[in-house]
Amino acid sequence: MAASGGTKAVVAALAANLTIAVFKFVAWAVTASSSMLAEAIHSVADSGNQVLLLVGGKKARREADAQHPFGYGRERYVYSFIVSIVLFSVGGLFALYEAWQKFQHPHGIEGKWWWVPLAVLIGAIIAESFSFRTAIIESNLVRGTQSWAKFIRTAKAPELPVILLEDFGALLGLVLALCGVSLTLLTGNGVWDAAGTACIGLLLVAIAIVLAMETKSLLLGESAGVEHVEQISAALTARGAKLIHLKTLHLGPEELLVAAKVSVPENATGEQIATAIDDAEARIRAAVPLKCVIYIEPDILGAAKTLPQEG
Repeated sequence: MAASGGTKAVVAALAANLTIAVFKFVAWAVTASSSMLAEAIHSVADSGNQVLLLVGGKKARREADAQHPFGYGRERYVYSFIVSIVLFSVGGLFALYEAWQKFQHPHGIEGKWWWVPLAVLIGAIIAESFSFRTAIIESNLVRGTQSWAKFIRTAKAPELPVILLEDFGALLGLVLALCGVSLTLLTGNGVWDAAGTACIGLLLVAIAIVLAMETKSLLLGESAGVEHVEQISAALTARGAKLIHLKTLHLGPEELLVAAKVSVPENATGEQIATAIDDAEARIRAAVPLKCVIYIEPDILGAAKTLPQEG
């Protein structure tokens, strides 16, 4: 996945959320609607999350050094995991707390500014729709034929899945807030406002848990996708060598560690083995559109213990 696509979606979401947050706070200030406060905090949390994604992307571009010889590509995974924590605590738990307080002391939305929350929520739905559309367009460039669920589960670059889930959650949260505010205005009963706030909190907690689970898998270290494993295997065996075992590991979204053991003829000289390894590395780099760190170990097939391969 190209980093530029993820960055474009992040910037679009950040611009939308900062603008929306201001209007939501204004609506809350003039109506004291708990749904509006929950949505305002939600937008602030999302804005902070998008800043974290941009910071993680910048830090991940640092060159490898003696302390981190494989580079800093996983910084993007670390910051994405922090995003899930922020969404859970600042967004979800705050909304649930606010809902509990409103259930204890429900009050309707009164005064001449009753229409402000409706206008803000409808405008926010329109703005979030444009942000969500950008994320969908950028994701479609790399999603291929995968379903959306599979894309979110298997994507190695975290930015687009995070923005997709955040924007989807934001749109659904706005609809829930609109329902809560509308029912409160129609009935004069603030319990509906509290119910909308509680639904927003539960939604954010659920999305945060999904993000945390997916990002944890990336932090632990995932192998290359099936397609890339097949391309690497084909490159290693293109000149008649036998693949004894193959291990891959993503060092970052666009960086891959490849470790393989391949067979060599019993009578091969050191020079022939070195040439064969260099050729295999060149074929792998030509076949796989990622930055690869490659380690190939030669062995005599009859003397080697065959280990399970990936995929």
